[in-house]
Amino acid sequence: MGVKFLNQNITTNTVRPTGFKFPIGLSPASSNAVVDYVIVAGGGGGGNPGGSNYATGGGGAGGFRTGSGQALTSGSSYSITVGSGGPGGVGGSFSLFTNAAPAANTTYLYSVGGGYGGPGVGAPNYSGQNGGSGGGGGSNPSQPVAPGGSGTPSQGNSGGSGTEGGNTSGGGGGGAGGPGTNGITPGNGGNGGPGSTTTIAPSGTPVTYSGGGGGGGGYPGATGTGGTGGSPGANGSGLGVGDSSPGNTGGGGGGSRGGQPSGGAGSGGIVSIRYAGSVAASGGTVTTSPGYTIHTFTGNGTFTTNTDFGITSYSVN
Repeated sequence: MGVKFLNQNITTNTVRPTGFKFPIGLSPASSNAVVDYVIVAGGGGGGNPGGSNYATGGGGAGGFRTGSGQALTSGSSYSITVGSGGPGGVGGSFSLFTNAAPAANTTYLYSVGGGYGGPGVGAPNYSGQNGGSGGGGGSNPSQPVAPGGSGTPSQGNSGGSGTEGGNTSGGGGGGAGGPGTNGITPGNGGNGGPGSTTTIAPSGTPVTYSGGGGGGGGYPGATGTGGTGGSPGANGSGLGVGDSSPGNTGGGGGGSRGGQPSGGAGSGGIVSIRYAGSVAASGGTVTTSPGYTIHTFTGNGTFTTNTDFGITSYSVN
């Protein structure tokens, strides 16, 4: 028996042999629309300001968050916010990965900016600021020991404490891989906490992010030394302004020696998204490594999945 169309709508008014169905299209039979990600917030700045003999704390690292198997929707857009590093005395900004148009299945992943290092003078509170990782405590000879700030669970660690008395030194900022160390008498700044390493990076090879800044050294005279930054955090200074953390690494800024107007700046954050296979989305800087595609954002942007993102096979309707 032949097939006869009654009108243009083949999904309803059709004539066909009993038990047969027209193939009117293809539908996805299976899907694996998942990604791996790393979200690094901006690092905190070193303490600001410091008096003539008063050391400041190192900046805390930006929050470090990573995960795998995050489900996304094909043909959808996601907003990326990349946090900036804080200048001296200012905490870093958060980084965010979320749906461009929030819905019931909203993805909302973020990292907290690093805390700033505690000041050495001019403030009622010389403690390091809380953050993704906490800033190191400042040091003032007329004040008790100033503790470091607290880190955010699963994103970072606490900063070290500053010292008290005439032999002043700032604590190191916390890092994603460990806490900052305390300032050491006489006058040596604490070291920044180490960063954490991931392969979810532009090159596909291991990269370390979110190290804490070293504390400043403030012992009178030229005998104090700044603490060493936890890679990729910046070093503190025993003679001048702490170093600034480079690039988009989420590192904390270094603490300063007394008498300096500012601590070192923290570095900006970064967001990288990785999935298996060839390019199936747009946004950011796109690179490939064996078996994977990686989208990297060093500034705000949009990650958009293709309509066939994650689809591995089709079935006939």
